[in-house]
Amino acid sequence: MDKKETGAKVTFEIKNDAQTAYEHCELSVNGEPILAVAEASEPYDVSLIHRMKWQTMTFNAFELGNTDAVENAYNVLSDGGVVIETIHELPWSKCCATVIDKYGVCWWIAI
Repeated sequence: MDKKETGAKVTFEIKNDAQTAYEHCELSVNGEPILAVAEASEPYDVSLIHRMKWQTMTFNAFELGNTDAVENAYNVLSDGGVVIETIHELPWSKCCATVIDKYGVCWWIAI
C-alpha cells in the first residue's frame, strides 16, 4: 500500500542488509499510525496464493476516512490481485472489503 491508495506515509522502516526490501515498515495517515508490516520471506509464489485465495495474515487498514478512500484503495489493491470480498457493509463497518494484492499481501480495508 502506498500514498496513492490512502495518503499514507512511511514513518518507520527497517530494510535488509542489501537495502532492497523491508524487514519492517510502519505507515501513517495524517500522523496517525494505520499499520505495521513485515515483508514475507522470498521466494513466494504469488500465482499460487492467488489461485488458492490463501494468506497467512490479513493486514487491517481501517478508519481510512470515507467511502471514497476505501474504494480507491480497493481499486488499486485489486489491480492484479484477487478480491476475496467486494466492498460491502457489516454491523461494525459501513464500508469494507478484503483483497489479496498482486504481491500476495491480504488487506482488509474499511472506514
